[in-house]
Amino acid sequence: MADKKRTGLSALADAGADSDDFSIIEAIGGPRGVVESMLPGVVFVVLFVATNNLNLTIAVSAVLALIQVLARLVQRQSLMGALSGLVAVGICLIWAWKSHEARNYYMLGFLTNAVYAVLLSVSLAVRVPGLGLVVEFIRQMPTDRFAAWFHDWMDDRELKRAYMVITSLWTCLFALRLLVQVPLYMTDHVAALGVARLLMGIPFWALAIWVSYLIIATPMHRHTNTYRRDGDAAERQQEHE
Repeated sequence: MADKKRTGLSALADAGADSDDFSIIEAIGGPRGVVESMLPGVVFVVLFVATNNLNLTIAVSAVLALIQVLARLVQRQSLMGALSGLVAVGICLIWAWKSHEARNYYMLGFLTNAVYAVLLSVSLAVRVPGLGLVVEFIRQMPTDRFAAWFHDWMDDRELKRAYMVITSLWTCLFALRLLVQVPLYMTDHVAALGVARLLMGIPFWALAIWVSYLIIATPMHRHTNTYRRDGDAAERQQEHE
């Protein structure tokens, strides 16, 4: 495995490797990644509740997001995560600023959760687990022979079943966020909404990745070993021919 651990769903793509060093902290971005992900939301809700000044809250949150990116730039670290976070925070702040409503800071999150929930629900309905597509695509990008790549993991009943289970799990996660947070948005409970967003953000994300890893690790490991044995057998056969 590479020295630099992959994060998010990419970490699940390594579940079938001959390794027991899976780390949930590293999978969610490490301590720094967790802080950088949660800090803008914490600052926004705390500052707005304390001052009730939306413009000041937006300005401070925007400066904080820029500082995070500049810090990575100065330290010559990867900027992709920080830049993607900056774009997301920027959209949220602009949405709140243009609408003059603090609660609209969370609108982008509602939309993304709704889109993910719908897409995963559709994938479950057609019996092609969305999480399986994503994880297998990360594991082995099908630059050619797409049909062979697709059937390789879809025809493995145990692996497909595991992917169906974790796809259901993530669908429930996105739906639960909406069920809890949308009523708070509709009733304009910004403080409660901010707390709910924080609690159902990184902690739920970490739990979903950990449980998903536990579910798919064994069938993926077995599938990977079977694939290797079949490949070795094919190579030996070609050598004898």
